[in-house]
Amino acid sequence: MCPSLSAFGAFGRRDTGDPTLDSVRDRRPRFMGRPVSRLPDPLVEVRRGNRLRVTVNGEPVLHRPARDVTEFGSRQLRTLVNDMFATMECANGVGLAAPQIGVGLRLFVYDCIDAYEVRHVGHVCNPVVHVVDAEETNVDKEGCLSVPGAFSPLARPTRAYVEGVDQRGNPVRVDGVGLFARCLQHEVDHLHGTLYIDHLSPAARQAALEESERERAATWAEWDEIARTLGKSTGPAVQSANPPA
Repeated sequence: MCPSLSAFGAFGRRDTGDPTLDSVRDRRPRFMGRPVSRLPDPLVEVRRGNRLRVTVNGEPVLHRPARDVTEFGSRQLRTLVNDMFATMECANGVGLAAPQIGVGLRLFVYDCIDAYEVRHVGHVCNPVVHVVDAEETNVDKEGCLSVPGAFSPLARPTRAYVEGVDQRGNPVRVDGVGLFARCLQHEVDHLHGTLYIDHLSPAARQAALEESERERAATWAEWDEIARTLGKSTGPAVQSANPPA
């Protein structure tokens, strides 16, 4: 695994290092698309949530469209969001879709920086992604918790936004540029049953799968180490190597 990247629901937490983007004025973090003065570390959702097993490429839930969330404001949905945040944090992730923890609902969580190094945190139910300019693209390495340990160059539009609702059913819009735009597109892809490797050429896809076979054990071990520091489970029930019964 490249030391500057770690698999997440899509990519890894890392700085952009682009000095041309230093002109942005408001670098406050965003929670659910709104500026806030600070974010707790770890996030409240991470503290409350339980680590769940991350599904692996080939499991049916990853390859079929997810269902709309239809019941809002429930304890079950709140628990699911918290558990997804905890699971994403254990994997040093920046995005995670519900099918990646075996739940076929149109929901994803995120904790990702953008091209201006602004941190964005939140969740979206029933998201619809909009690309701002399809011709403005960027090629960068992309990975996925469900293809652990593998990264491949992939072109994505540089700017995108997502519209949907929060866990209470309130409208939400989240705007992304750079890595965060890539994250938004990647996570919505998951809800359509598409993985980033499905966008690759046959040769690049095969190379990514082979890389994942080589690196997945070490990647999963890293997740366990993070989980221990957070006081989360490292037992067989959360091990991606163990397929569901």
